[in-house]
Amino acid sequence: MINYFDFYAIPESFNPDTAFLKKRFYELSKEYHPDFYANESDEKQQDILELSTINNKAYHTLADPNKRLEYILREHNLVSEGAKPQLPGDFLMEMMEINERLMEIESKEDWAAINNEVLAIEGDLNDELATFTTYYEQLNDTAKESRLNEIANIYYRQKYLLRIKESLDTFASRF
Repeated sequence: MINYFDFYAIPESFNPDTAFLKKRFYELSKEYHPDFYANESDEKQQDILELSTINNKAYHTLADPNKRLEYILREHNLVSEGAKPQLPGDFLMEMMEINERLMEIESKEDWAAINNEVLAIEGDLNDELATFTTYYEQLNDTAKESRLNEIANIYYRQKYLLRIKESLDTFASRF
C-alpha cells in the first residue's frame, strides 16, 4: 500500500499546504484520467484506474484534518481497530463524573452546563493537539516518535469525548 504523502511527494505533516495538496490532486487527476488511456492495454488501463483511485483516496484523506490525523497515526501503528488505549486516570475520572451527571439531567440548564464543560474540554484537547502537531515535520525521528505518542493519546481522548458528545446530543432532544 502506497503512503499518501509519498504519492503526493510531500513530507508527512499534520498541517500540509492545502493549496498545494489541491493543486497536486488536480495534476494527478489529469495525469491518471482513464479516458487518456482508452487505447492502452487492459493491464495499463487497470494500473491507471488504480492510480486514479489512490489519488482520490489520498486527497480525501489528506485534505480532511481528522482523517489525516488518524491516517498518520495508523501509518505509525499507533491506532488500530479495537485498540484499548491506556487513558490518563484523571481524564477517565472526569469522564466518569460527566457520564454520571448525564444520567441525572433534569432540565435544559443541567444539559447546557454539562455541554459547556464538554466543549471546554474539547477546546483544551484541540489546543493541546495544535501544540503537538505544529512544526512536527521539522523534528528529528526520535522527537517525532515521542510527539506521535502524545498525539495518539490526545486522539484517543478525543474519541472518548466524542461518545459523550453523542450522548449529550441524545439528551438534547428531550428538551
